[in-house]
Amino acid sequence: MSALIGRSAALRWVHLVLGGALLMPYWLLGLVLLSSFSTDASTAQTVLLQFAALGLAVPMAAVTALVPVVRVLESTAARALGVGGAAELATVPSQSWAARRRTAVWYVQHLVLGGIVSGLSLAVPPAVVVLLLFPTEELIGRWLGPDRPPAALVALGLAVLPVLANAAAGAWLARTAPALLGPTPAERLAAAERRAVELAQRNRLARELHDSVGHALSAVGIQAAAAGRVLASNPEFVAAALLAIEQTARTAVTELDTVLGLLREDEPAAPGSGPTLAELDTLLRQLELAGVPVTATLDPGLAGLPGEVSRAAYRIVQEGLTNVLRHAGRVAAALRIELSSGTLELELSNPVGADRPSRPGGGRGLRGMAERAAVLRGECHAGPTGDGRWRLAARLPIEGEQS
Repeated sequence: MSALIGRSAALRWVHLVLGGALLMPYWLLGLVLLSSFSTDASTAQTVLLQFAALGLAVPMAAVTALVPVVRVLESTAARALGVGGAAELATVPSQSWAARRRTAVWYVQHLVLGGIVSGLSLAVPPAVVVLLLFPTEELIGRWLGPDRPPAALVALGLAVLPVLANAAAGAWLARTAPALLGPTPAERLAAAERRAVELAQRNRLARELHDSVGHALSAVGIQAAAAGRVLASNPEFVAAALLAIEQTARTAVTELDTVLGLLREDEPAAPGSGPTLAELDTLLRQLELAGVPVTATLDPGLAGLPGEVSRAAYRIVQEGLTNVLRHAGRVAAALRIELSSGTLELELSNPVGADRPSRPGGGRGLRGMAERAAVLRGECHAGPTGDGRWRLAARLPIEGEQS
C-alpha cells in the first residue's frame, strides 16, 4: 500500500515529475524544429506534430546523458528520492562508454515515464472535477459510448489512473536503477583492487606497529619490573636495565616515526624503510640486557640479502624473541639463520618456561609473522617440539618474483 499512497510513493512521484520537467525543453525544441516544416494547422496535424516532437526529444535526451556528470546527478536524485532503495548507485561521473550508455538508457526512461506521469497528473484532476460536477450524459457518452457506467465510477477510475501509473513507473525505475546507475563490472573490479591495496597497507601498518612498538613495550615493561625487584640489592643490574630501557625506547621512537611516515601523505616514508638483519646485533644486546641471552649462529652472507627479505627476517626474529621474553621469561634462546639453495632459513628455539599470564588480544604476532613470510612466498611455523622447547621456523625465498 505504501507504494501507492505512502511516503515512498510521494517521493517517487516527485522524482517522476522532475523527469517530466526535464523532458519539456527537449520536446519544445523538437516542436520548434518540426513546426518550421509544417504548414497544415489542422487538429490531426497538430497532434501528430506533438508526438513527432516527442520522438525527436528522446534521442536528444540520450545524447545529453552521454555527458559524464549526468550519471552523478541522476544517481543523487534517485538516491535522495528513494528510487534506488538500498542499492549501490554510482558516485563518480561516467568513465567509460559502457557507463555512459547505461546512463543514457536510464535518463531516457526517467524522462519518458516522468512525462507520462506528469501528463496524467495534470490532465486527470480537471477531468475528474468535470465528471463529478457536470456529469452530463453527452460528455460521458462521447468518451465511453452508449454502454456507459455512472459518472462517479468513471471519475473514480480516472482518479486511480495516475496513482497506478506512478506506482508502476516508480517500481520499474527502482528495479532498473542498480543495473543502469550502479557501478559497471570494470568499476567494481577497480574498487575491489583499491580495497585490496588499502587492506594490504593497513595490515602492513598493523604488523609494523605490533612488531616494533609491541616489542619495545614488552621489553621495557619486563626490564622495569625486574629492575624494581632488585632496586636495593643489585644496583648494577638496575643501571644496566635502565640503559637497556633507554636504548629500546630510542629505537622504538625511530621505528614509530618510520611507520607513521606511511600515514602522512605529505611526507611518505620510503617503501624500503625499516630495520634489517644488519641491526640484529643491537636487538640481541637489548634482549640480553632484558635477561634473555641468545646464542646466535649467523651465515656470513646475510649482508647481501635483498632488502625486503632482510627486513622480513629481522621482524620475524624480533617478534620471536619478544614472545620468548613475554611468554617464557628470562630463559636462554638459540637462533640460527643460514642461506641454503636460494632460501633463507631461520630457526629460533627456547625452553617453554613457567606459565605466564597471557595478555588480552594476543595472538597477532604469530599471524603477523606468517603474513610476512607469505608476502615473500615463504612460510613460517611455530609450536612446541615435544621436548619442553618452543620452536619458530621460517623459510623465505631469496630469488624469484616477490609480491
